[in-house]
Amino acid sequence: MSNQTYVKLNNGVEMPMAGIGTFMLSPDEAENSVISALQAGYRLIDTANAYVNEKAVGRAMKKSGVAREEIFLETKLWPSFYEQEDAVEKTLERLDTDYIDLLLIHQPSGNYIAGYRLMEKAYKEGKVKAIGLSNFTGPQIQEILEVCDVKPTVLQTEVHPYSQEKELKEFLEKEEIVIQAWYPLGHGDKALIEEQVFTGLASKYGKSNAQIILRWHMQAGNIVIPGSKNPEHIRDNFDLFDFALTEEEMAQIALINKDKRYYHSTPEMLEGYAKMVPPVDEQK
Repeated sequence: MSNQTYVKLNNGVEMPMAGIGTFMLSPDEAENSVISALQAGYRLIDTANAYVNEKAVGRAMKKSGVAREEIFLETKLWPSFYEQEDAVEKTLERLDTDYIDLLLIHQPSGNYIAGYRLMEKAYKEGKVKAIGLSNFTGPQIQEILEVCDVKPTVLQTEVHPYSQEKELKEFLEKEEIVIQAWYPLGHGDKALIEEQVFTGLASKYGKSNAQIILRWHMQAGNIVIPGSKNPEHIRDNFDLFDFALTEEEMAQIALINKDKRYYHSTPEMLEGYAKMVPPVDEQK
């Protein structure tokens, strides 16, 4: 059985470095994927209010038979809920759990300071074990650091071999904030996945190109949450613990950075997010 790798957050909480993401999964798909993942040894699950599958994730945790305290559950508050006093309670209800291991502000949109205050309150009440940010830039993180009582532990953002975020990571390291990669495989870009360096290493280690990329992330200090609804891919995405890349190989991969992102946020998009209300109450 594979051995999970953990990272210690700045408040002492230990977080698994490899997990399953549920972005773009329907409730049924999310439920099946999370059960598959937990059975394959995963212990980190990532969801969000906006994915409209929190209830399904909660069901899957119960059905899996894995003890709640063994699971690291991460979710995100959506901007339209930042000013709702009961946003965290409602999230807990949907997930059918007493606490969330990591709660993030999903977007630097709307009144995100109010959203952060809600998370701090939930943290002080023990309903949330750690709090963090998603999709924030360096200056926006700095803004939070200047006003917060409870320091963010994690930044979830786009990171992959074409966008290695060296400067941002240096800033985060100074602040003891861990980076978590969504799009760890670069939005499934074939050109990225089929880079020669990965193909060569895959044949050397008897792994797939995707497994080499995910292993690179973990060794580079990036928490990964690849999403999948295919049980075989889910198993493969976690089969990362029986080999390690050398320093030289890590350095080779560093050279393919292009500062190329697939997701580009605009002020208009952020404004739209604040107005968009996900249909969470109709969740199945």
